[in-house]
Amino acid sequence: MNMLTDMRAVITGGSDGIGLGIAEAFVANGADVLLIARDRDKLERAAAGLSSSGRKIEWLSADLSDVSSIYRTADEIIRIYPELDILVNNAGTARFTPFEAVTPEELDAHIALNVKAPFLLTQRLLPALERRRGNVINISSYFSHKMSPARPSTAYSLSKGALDSLTLSLACELGRKGIRVNAIAPGTVDTPLVRSNLKRLSQDMSKFAETIKAIYPLGRIGRPEDIGGIAAFLASAQAGWITGSIINVDGGLTTG
Repeated sequence: MNMLTDMRAVITGGSDGIGLGIAEAFVANGADVLLIARDRDKLERAAAGLSSSGRKIEWLSADLSDVSSIYRTADEIIRIYPELDILVNNAGTARFTPFEAVTPEELDAHIALNVKAPFLLTQRLLPALERRRGNVINISSYFSHKMSPARPSTAYSLSKGALDSLTLSLACELGRKGIRVNAIAPGTVDTPLVRSNLKRLSQDMSKFAETIKAIYPLGRIGRPEDIGGIAAFLASAQAGWITGSIINVDGGLTTG
């Protein structure tokens, strides 16, 4: 059953990782998608990979850490989709730096992309979402509420905690407009960003996998499709009475 037939979805950070996994789930369920990311080559490859679905696939290259770029991008989105069913705020940054070493610039980078971009893009697209009584899905993280001594996360956790609060407040405020707002808080998902961070921390995936078996009840980290499936459900009419929820999709990591 196609849960999202003929819906129109915008996915930020949609060229790889979790964003692309969500895009794949959306087109498999009948949605048209507009991917947004910085890297044009990755966007072109992602769009080409989705084209066999038969759905309308478009993309925009944009740096959402810049406010003027957010506004330009939003205007272009509205030109393509004057009426919008789904906005997925997935673009983000994650640096795991010890608290005492976090610079103002690194803190600003987390806030710009993980907080201001979802806030301002949703605000700018609100008229398009209202026309379709659409819904917003924010991609948070388990780091908003569960810390790891091995991975110092003050700047990242602060930004994702703010995103959770934004989710709750928007759900309350926009419900009267018929707009639902939810968040997904993934555990560790095997993406290029995760692999890059592991490299920075001098870890490799094989050693990390052994650790995962000890801390994840399901014995593995996530895959992008694990997030795509729950995102498709949340975006669909089947979740029509769900708003203001922050859903852990983490293989049981946050049960303990």
